[in-house]
Amino acid sequence: MNARTSTIPDPESRSSAPETVAEAAPGSRAEATAPPPPAARPRRARRLLPLAALLVLAAGALGGTWYWQVGRFIQSTDNAYVGGDIAVLSARIEGDVARILVGDNQPVEAGQPLIELDRRDWQARRDQAAAAQAEAEANIGTLAAQRAQAVAQVAAAESGIAQAEADRVFAVTDAGRAGSLASSGFGTREAVDRTTAARRKAEATVAVARAGLESARGAIPVLDAQASSAVARRDAARAALALAESNLDYTIIRAPFAGVAGNRAAQPGQHVRPGVNLIAVSPPAGRLYITANFKETQLRRLREGQPVELSVDAGGTLHGTVQSLAPATGAQFSLLPPENATGNFTKIVQRVPVRIAVDAGQDVRNLRPGLSVEAEVDTRDDPHAPRGLLGVAAAAVRGR
Repeated sequence: MNARTSTIPDPESRSSAPETVAEAAPGSRAEATAPPPPAARPRRARRLLPLAALLVLAAGALGGTWYWQVGRFIQSTDNAYVGGDIAVLSARIEGDVARILVGDNQPVEAGQPLIELDRRDWQARRDQAAAAQAEAEANIGTLAAQRAQAVAQVAAAESGIAQAEADRVFAVTDAGRAGSLASSGFGTREAVDRTTAARRKAEATVAVARAGLESARGAIPVLDAQASSAVARRDAARAALALAESNLDYTIIRAPFAGVAGNRAAQPGQHVRPGVNLIAVSPPAGRLYITANFKETQLRRLREGQPVELSVDAGGTLHGTVQSLAPATGAQFSLLPPENATGNFTKIVQRVPVRIAVDAGQDVRNLRPGLSVEAEVDTRDDPHAPRGLLGVAAAAVRGR
């Protein structure tokens, strides 16, 4: 009983026996995949450590070389925006909106009609001004004719004086002759009286003729003054006509330059007054520019003509050139400039607007005024020198 019991194998020993044999079998898979001894790992790490140190030193050298030759000369800011001279158009006269001739966001050409106001009242005022000018022109013609008539009257008066003077001379001679005959006893007293009366009448006629000449001559300066007044009234009528024509032309609001119409606030039938904004025209992409607000600590090496790399948040990279620097900080042009001479003072780094022109020949169709931009200005003395890391490294190797 005891011997039978001792020959029955244990299930656990049966299951573990093959594993023990497999582990002990030479050339088995378990022996092939066994991990290396712990001592092999530090050896491999020690072999890679010099290579890693060499790579770190090389990267540091390249980075240091790039910073020394390029990085410290790059002035960048993310406080930059696309700018454009947007024209906000308003009515210059009072009237009702008759027609809107463009749609929202529609490209327009220079001088293209955008909005038309009701022109009937202004047309009537223009016709009235034209009639006033015609009346002034006719008045000038009338005065010119009157002056010519006055000049003729002067000539007639001068002729009348000559005739009256001749009659006076004859009357004086006749009176003298009659007096001589009467004193010698050959003439009568009646003849003396008659010739004396004729002489006095001739002298009065001469005086009347001279007075008529002075009157005719005096009318000419009056007519000249009236003519000058008429010319002034004509000029005023011309100016009123020009103003009326301008007001009539202002009934059509036109695009001042080629661009894109937008921000339309006018509606058909709306009554508008001068100064009310009706529509805006944005310049085309080719006339846009960048305004970058650099810190005052970045202005030391900024100059006009330096190249700029522009990264547009809407997508794309452009190249530009520094065009000009503002004459003052942006705070000085604000509505309420700061006054640091009063109260407590906290120093704040100021920013100066820098205008950057976008170089020609680039795809700028996606640019819009107001878009955000990141600007990097290369302030090196030679802006055409290599800027990339590899280019700087190659230049440094060639320089050695």
